[in-house]
Amino acid sequence: MIVIPAVDLREGRCVRLREGRADAETVFSDDPVATARRWVDLGATRLHVVDLDGAFAGAPRQTPLIAAIVAAVAPVPVAAGGGLRDLGAIETLLAAGARWAIVGTRAALDAEFLREAGRRFGARLIVAVDGRGERVAVKGWTESAEAAVVDVARRAQDAGVASVLYTDVSRDGTGRGPNVEATAALARAIRVPVLASGGVADVEDLRRLAAVEGVEGAVVGQALYTGAIALPDALAATAPAPARP
Repeated sequence: MIVIPAVDLREGRCVRLREGRADAETVFSDDPVATARRWVDLGATRLHVVDLDGAFAGAPRQTPLIAAIVAAVAPVPVAAGGGLRDLGAIETLLAAGARWAIVGTRAALDAEFLREAGRRFGARLIVAVDGRGERVAVKGWTESAEAAVVDVARRAQDAGVASVLYTDVSRDGTGRGPNVEATAALARAIRVPVLASGGVADVEDLRRLAAVEGVEGAVVGQALYTGAIALPDALAATAPAPARP
C-alpha cells in the first residue's frame, strides 16, 4: 500500500482542516513547495494536493502553486484537486503537470458529467467520494448530497477512472483513526482501487488499511504534520514483505 502525504493549500499556505471545516484550520507552513519537497526527500513516492480555496469557491484558485509543487518534486507524481467542476478545469490542471485530477462534487451530482470526464481523461481521473455517513458530502464538504457513497463509487468505476478516493469526513483531521470498516465495504463493492483517507493517527492504522484487499493507498495529513507518524516509519510498515527464497 502506498502512503501518500497530503498537502492542503489555502491562501498560499499549507494547512489542515478538522472535519473539513473552514473555521477549524491549523497552518503548518507558509511554503507548500518546500513542504512537498520535504515529504519526497523523506521517501514519498506520490503526493496528494488539494486546493481548498477552489473546493470552497467551486473553481480552482491555486493552480499556479500546484504547478510549482509538481515541478519541484518531479518525477514523483502528484494527484491534485479542489473545485474541479468542469472539463476545462480538469484539462488545465492536468496540463499544469498533475498526474491525476481529483473530482468530487460535480462527479457526485452529475452522472453525465462523470461519464464524459471518464471518457476524456480515464486513467488520469480520481473520483473523491467523501462520506458523511452513507451520503456523499459535496461543495467543500459544506453540504450532503442525496447520492449514496457506494452509488457514486460504482458510477466512477463504470466511467473508467483510475481509482476512488474515500474519506470519512467526520474523521478527517481528527486523529480518531480511519473508518476501516466502511473503507473495506466500499473496496468490496467496486472493482477499481480505493485510496483511503481521513483520521489516520498512527502506523497501526496504516497497517490495518494495508490489510484491506483493494486498498491501493492511504492519504495521510494531520499525523505527519504533528509528528505522530514519521513518514519513513509509515513507509517501512506498509512495504511489501520480502519474497522468500
